[in-house]
Amino acid sequence: MANLLYNILLSVAALFLIPFFLVKIVFAGKYRKSIGPKLGFIPDRIFGGMTGSPRIWVHAVSVGEVTAAAPVISSLRRSSPAACIVLSTSTETGQEMARRLVTDATAHIYYPLDIPAIVRKVIDRVRPDIFVPVETEIWPNFIRACRERMIPVVMINGRISPRSFGRYRKTRFFWGPIMNGIDTTGVISAIDASRLEVLGVDAAKIHIMGNAKYDSLAARADESIRDEVAARLDIPPGTPVFVAGSTHEGEDEVVLKVYRGLVERDPDMLMIIVPRHPERGRSVLSLAQDAGFRDCVTMSAIRKGERRGGRRIVIVDVIGELFRVYSLATAVFCGGSLVPRGGQNILEPAAWGKVVLYGPSMEDFTDERERLEEAGGGITVSDGDQLLAEILRLIEDPEALRVRGKAGRAIVASNGGAARRYAELISQTLES
Repeated sequence: MANLLYNILLSVAALFLIPFFLVKIVFAGKYRKSIGPKLGFIPDRIFGGMTGSPRIWVHAVSVGEVTAAAPVISSLRRSSPAACIVLSTSTETGQEMARRLVTDATAHIYYPLDIPAIVRKVIDRVRPDIFVPVETEIWPNFIRACRERMIPVVMINGRISPRSFGRYRKTRFFWGPIMNGIDTTGVISAIDASRLEVLGVDAAKIHIMGNAKYDSLAARADESIRDEVAARLDIPPGTPVFVAGSTHEGEDEVVLKVYRGLVERDPDMLMIIVPRHPERGRSVLSLAQDAGFRDCVTMSAIRKGERRGGRRIVIVDVIGELFRVYSLATAVFCGGSLVPRGGQNILEPAAWGKVVLYGPSMEDFTDERERLEEAGGGITVSDGDQLLAEILRLIEDPEALRVRGKAGRAIVASNGGAARRYAELISQTLES
């Protein structure tokens, strides 16, 4: 009955979503690359390239999940060199990141829409020996199709945010049986484990294994990246830089005001703004110009050959640059936190040894916040005024800034190993 209700609701939703996506495809150019594959129209050459055994299908929704999947896939490749590892994503930005970052995957595809006929078609063509969703990415028809084909399902880097937990708990009569259809679940923390148990998941299936993103970040924070980005942006060594990363609507005005205060103290201070959604780059540029900063340049323009040329603000309107530009920061603000969005990944700047400042809305990253703040590498601020005050206090004591940043980086490095544990969990399930 629950399955029937789900598919009825899915059909009703499609009546409204199809016109929406058509408008986006025609007028904005979005989803053009992904809509065909999501409907099951995947070129035969992609399936032809899926050689090797065992065949492991890993699914990472978007950029954040790809970051977690990357070190797990690398570990799987080391332990099983002959394996066929298929990595799917749901978003085009995730697909672009996956193709660039996860070179150990045998093939990259888009995850099919959760429509029974499409799901069955794609699964039967991929023919996985195991399916591995990253974080709590559960689609009922897909999971059910795996169960029908006796394909084991192992969730890795599982997490349930407070907001998601509230929604799941209200409808646990539906989600409980589906989540119990997963053979084994590896989760980040004890909090995630307890939330799954509340939803009715058998405790024997749950394993607390840590956050694979630690492994990815620790390995990627290489000084050569910083040198390359600095050269591309014409930023000489020692130049102070304020990086506002993963900003959401409502935060850009705040960080621009903070930057105004920083420039008044140090006219040489530069700023890099990285909107959480790159398509907001144009509106952020307008906000900066309206705030009196006419000397701005976008990263897309720089990629086309334009030079920064002394302009003070760089707006990153492309994907794949956030982690890299954090390497240049003197001061870091991580967005999605001064507005009620639950925060963004504060481990990325911490991996570079940066002290990270963020707002009070960090519900999706409570464990990371606690770890960083205990080490002195993270600071919660309530508003723009406090953000400015804390940045000024930090940069007035460079040695304390260095020590605190180093402590935060140590937290990232010392919590590695989760990727290997998840890879072992996958291998053990295959062998059982």
